Amino acid sequence: MDGTLSAVVTFSLPRVSSVSVTDDTLTVDLEDGRTISVPISWYPRLAHGMPEERAHFQISSAGYGIHWPDLDEDIGVEGLVLGRKSTENPASFERWLQRRKQEKVNDRPTSSLT
Repeated sequence: MDGTLSAVVTFSLPRVSSVSVTDDTLTVDLEDGRTISVPISWYPRLAHGMPEERAHFQISSAGYGIHWPDLDEDIGVEGLVLGRKSTENPASFERWLQRRKQEKVNDRPTSSLT
């Protein structure tokens, strides 16, 4: 042995216990008692979502992620704990925005002349 100390670090992630989203903040409570709040602007799809879309989320069965099916957004506990913002490519996000705009146009009721 050369006198160098070595250590093994084990990192275990806590599970999500609750989630809330406001117009400007994503707040996630973890089972270990921590609460992580980050600006919603870190996740553009959440920022562009309607309040009812943001409120419709699912905590993964294992508890390590959150999924918003209406926004096609997934956020993991690891990224939140490490302070990672969305890494979505700007071109991908722009395509998503354009699809949303088109869907809204297609969902508009058409007026009928009688």
